Amino acid sequence: MIDKTVTDAAAAVAGIPDGATVMIGGFGRAGQPVELIDALIAQGADDLTIVNNNAGNGDTGLAALLGTGRVRKIICSFPRQHDSWVFDDLYRAGRIELELVPQGNLAERMRAAGAGIGAFFSPTGVGTQLAEGKESRTIDGRDYVLEYPIRADFALISALAGDRWGNLVYRKTARNFGPVMATAATTTVAQVDRIVDLGALDPEAIVTPGIFVDRLVAVGERRWLEGGQFRGGVDIEGRPTEGEAR
Repeated sequence: MIDKTVTDAAAAVAGIPDGATVMIGGFGRAGQPVELIDALIAQGADDLTIVNNNAGNGDTGLAALLGTGRVRKIICSFPRQHDSWVFDDLYRAGRIELELVPQGNLAERMRAAGAGIGAFFSPTGVGTQLAEGKESRTIDGRDYVLEYPIRADFALISALAGDRWGNLVYRKTARNFGPVMATAATTTVAQVDRIVDLGALDPEAIVTPGIFVDRLVAVGERRWLEGGQFRGGVDIEGRPTEGEAR
């Protein structure tokens, strides 16, 4: 019987070694697998390379992981914003390496890894510092630079619901990078609000098939949701604010 569920977040991240490359889903806080990140902090893996759209917000989630000093490098497209002080301090002190990747290239480099594509030419970044040292080519009168896939040892992603086979559905924008990361990692770990019975998910609504998921853990509904509906917002520390469900 196929059953990819594990008992808790600690079991879900067990075995992530020092030096691993870890993709972490989320667009800012939307779709960020906070419980898995907290479990990874507790697990203690060091010298990590993190792939994420951002470089953390406030002092929680990904920012908390960076704050441990155990991330050697981050690959992302949007490292700085008003509440990215953890990354800012580390970067200015020379304690973390940054690989800046335009957002479309970031998504496509991960997609290429999952699709088995060796490399691809992209027009994004042509003529900028991001193209320095990269192979370039003119195709049909347009300039391109060669980009290589981004692969990971582990992907930590968040979804709304899943079944024991690992089939996943997402909630609106919380989907973001989760599906493409799931295809680009050797081991994909998904946290979900709830695990449902086989057959409960409409096959036409499944975004990530279970073949791409290795471990699944239920963490309960996010504290800023009520019955699956968004309630209020979050403040700069990630705490939910009051507001009517909508």
